[in-house]
Amino acid sequence: MSGFDQQEFNEFILDHKVLGFFEKPITLKSGRQSCWYVNWRNVSEDAYSLDRLTDFVIAFTRRLLTRGELSQEPLCFYGVPEGASKLAIVTQFKWARQSAVYAPGSHPVPMGRGHPKEHGVPKDRYFVGVPRGLTIVLEDVTTTGGSLLMSIDALRDAQVPVLAAFGLTNRMERRDDGKSVAEAIQARESDGAALNYFHLSSALELLPQAVKRLNPSREIRQAIEEEFKNYGVEPLTLL
Repeated sequence: MSGFDQQEFNEFILDHKVLGFFEKPITLKSGRQSCWYVNWRNVSEDAYSLDRLTDFVIAFTRRLLTRGELSQEPLCFYGVPEGASKLAIVTQFKWARQSAVYAPGSHPVPMGRGHPKEHGVPKDRYFVGVPRGLTIVLEDVTTTGGSLLMSIDALRDAQVPVLAAFGLTNRMERRDDGKSVAEAIQARESDGAALNYFHLSSALELLPQAVKRLNPSREIRQAIEEEFKNYGVEPLTLL
């Protein structure tokens, strides 16, 4: 992959049915109800699709580095347990293989525990292989960012320097405290500097394209507009 192309990635999402609609609202992990979903499981369970997805993540990282939006290259990619663990492991392996300093002992392969051990130092409680060096934290879907923030805190407790956080898809909602996910993460300082959050795709771009493809009912579109009126970082028009 020569570079990150936003529309190509959006089409990858829609082609793989990562985003879809419900006739009746469901309750999300955040506790909110929604008539639309983002589920990356089908991609993460297929080797070919996961291989392509990790190419997108690496291309996105290189674009941020070229633009100066990332100040330094990461040594590690670490996935929020357990939803982004496979994504991060494959990304880390490919990133290491592409590094000019790739050699025995040059790059770890970290993974977080879904359920921390009750006892032990942070690196043993939270990790099966602790990250080392500048680390990018990966999450599949961000709504209020709770799991992502918990992972960032666990890394900091283990004295792992976090370079940035990435979400594959940002639902573009505000938290109960009124902050966006990006604002909440920026409030977590890393070495005295704001910690940046970047998303590879946004609900504000994806939903109009998904509506055009899938043609959900007027009631569903109206319900989604109401969701964004109540929780969105900005309004969304789908009717």
